Amino acid sequence: RLKDVQSEATEEVALDGVFVAIGHAPNTEIFQDQLELNNGYIVVKSGLDGNATATSVEGVFAAGDVMDHNYRQAITSAGTGCMAALDAERYLDAQKA
Repeated sequence: RLKDVQSEATEEVALDGVFVAIGHAPNTEIFQDQLELNNGYIVVKSGLDGNATATSVEGVFAAGDVMDHNYRQAITSAGTGCMAALDAERYLDAQKA
């Protein structure tokens, strides 16, 4: 059941799932003095040399809505999450060498 919080009107909707979006502003204030930010988004390398999710701090990677100022979709968040995991794994492997 959906409820309009302004009018209090409710509506029954048959569905198998739902994505809840709570806004487009990234919640990155905690990183303000730690990582490079641009309009509240964590800046990542995004280059062709790998480590596309690397931040301004070595060994720290970002993914999803905190770094994606362009698309802001669940599917792109999942994709960049996978990328960040692979980047972190490669970073850790390189530390062992």
